[in-house]
Order: sequence, then C-alpha cells, then structure tokens
Amino acid sequence: MTTTTSVMRSEIAQQPEALRTTLDALLPMADEVERLGRETRQVLFIARGSSDNAAVYGSYLLQAHGGRLATLASPSIATTYNAKIDLSGVLAVAISQSGRTEEIVDTMSWAAECGARTVGITNGGGSPLTEVADVALVTQAGDELAVPATKTYTTQLAALAVLALGLGADLDPGLLRGVPDTIDDVLAQPTDQLDAIVERLVGVQGAVISGRGMAFSTALEAALKLKEACYLHAMGLSYADLLHGPIAVVDRDTPAILLAANSGPTLPGTVALAERVVSAGAPAYGIGGGSALAGACDLSVPMPDVPEWLAPISLIVPAQLLTEKLARRLGYNPDAPRGLGKVTQTS
Repeated sequence: MTTTTSVMRSEIAQQPEALRTTLDALLPMADEVERLGRETRQVLFIARGSSDNAAVYGSYLLQAHGGRLATLASPSIATTYNAKIDLSGVLAVAISQSGRTEEIVDTMSWAAECGARTVGITNGGGSPLTEVADVALVTQAGDELAVPATKTYTTQLAALAVLALGLGADLDPGLLRGVPDTIDDVLAQPTDQLDAIVERLVGVQGAVISGRGMAFSTALEAALKLKEACYLHAMGLSYADLLHGPIAVVDRDTPAILLAANSGPTLPGTVALAERVVSAGAPAYGIGGGSALAGACDLSVPMPDVPEWLAPISLIVPAQLLTEKLARRLGYNPDAPRGLGKVTQTS
C-alpha cells in the first residue's frame, strides 16, 4: 500500500481540535437555542449531501432524547414547486458546510416566510446562511480543502448535539465535551484491521453499509464517502430496510460493512444481521459494536466505549480513514474526486 499522504488524511487528523474549538464556541449558545425553541414544537431539517446525513443524526437525536418530532425537508417543495405550507410552530434548521448553497439558503428563507423560526448550521462564518438565520451555529473546522467532508461533517454533528441540548434533550454536555478525546483515541489505535478490510475491498464493485438508529446517519455518510472518493457502488441502508429486500444483493462479491455503538438498543439487530450475512457466504466487516459485533464479523475495527447518542461522531472516523486508504490503494486522489467541487449548487 502506498505511503503517500493526502489533504483528506491531514483533515481527518484535525478533527479533535476542530471539535474542541467548535464546542467551546457553540455550547454557550445553547441558551439562545432554548429561547428560540420555546416558540416551536417540531423541527424541520434542510440539507443536502453530507449535511443531509448529519441531519439524519439530528432527527434521531431530537426524537429519541428531545421529545420533538423531527423531519427532513424536501427543498424542491420550496424551490421547484413554490408551495406554501403553514410552518408556524416549526424550527427550520438549515445545514450547509459552506453556507453558500443557494437551494439551502432559499429553502430556509422560504421556511421563515411560511412562519418558521430558523437556525443555520455552517462552517461559513459571514455566509448567506448566517445572515438570514435567527440563530447561526457556526462550526470552527477551519478551511477544508479536500472535497470529501471530514472535519466539517463531525463538527456539524457536534453542533446538532448542542442544538439538542438547547431544545431540552436530557443529555450530559460533559460527555459531549469528551468526544474530541475519544477521536484522539480512535486515530491513535493500530490500523491492522482497517488495512485488512481495505485489501479485501480492492476489486469489489459494490458494498452495503448498514446501521440503525443513531448509527444510520453514519452508514449513509460512510456510503457517500466510498461513492465519491473510491467510485464504489455503496448503498447506505438501515438494517431494517436492508432486510426488506436489498439484502439479496449481499454476496461473496458484495460485502456488508456494519456500524454500531458498543451498546444500545440497535446493537442486537446489527449482530444478528452480521450473522445472517456471514451464514450466506458474504463478507461482513464491523466498525464498533464491541465484542458482540466483532465476534459475528470477519474483520472488525474496535471503537472506544461512548454513549450511543455520541457514537456517530466517532464511528465515522474509521469510515473516513477506510475511504482515504482505499482511494489511494486504488490509485485515486481522494482530495479531488472526478466531477465534484467543494460547493455544489442545486436548484
């Protein structure tokens, strides 16, 4: 395997410090979110791409721990159909790494016109998104040069955890403060299992990436990374949806990568899925899930013990490393995938 480094790999390593700086900046803003939240009952997330995957995490977090209905918007309702919807009592949360994607800014402005209060989550201080939001949670990831989002994604997850705290989720902010140290531990651990998975993925054309609940967002984001940087036909699915038909594509040449926190209500189902995949003669690779998932998979990357609600922030890191390593192993430049730019404009 080539030892060439990449900007993406450097930015993966910058995540602990980016998270520390982001939490220092955003945790004091939980009171502002709380005041805004008093006027609302439910949350509407507006995002695309990696930011949309982050929104999935936010949706699970608010519903499981904040007692609020949370849904993902379809921006075309605003920008293509020009529909008018009563959004009184809704908190519209727009997520954009740059804060400059016109569709996202326009959809948040539309939500405000329909009666919603608004929060913008972005790494772009002074961007259009911050200018039109009632409250702007600006992450502190610094410049991100590689096209695949890494530190801007994990700092978005941290911002969403702060949002949940501000909206009354019964969670411990002290545990959130410990996440950068957890990622330091992940980055410091041996890579032999990860390297072995990379070698087994060389030559495959597709893979299924699966998790459920809080880890579903990580499965979606891991699949996106493998698509954009490795050109792999990767499907990100909840394991519940996977069992409703798509599991038929999992075979000897189409491995499953399964993600889970080391504990929590979705872990037994993830272990059962790994056992089913292996019994069908297909490879199963685990990220997290403790000894239970490791025992059911062919290869597994261990993860530190953290509460399930925080696990997605660290679970994505091995998937980022896997993507970067596999891209280089395949002879691709992970920093500049073909046909992609850092800011994608949609309408």
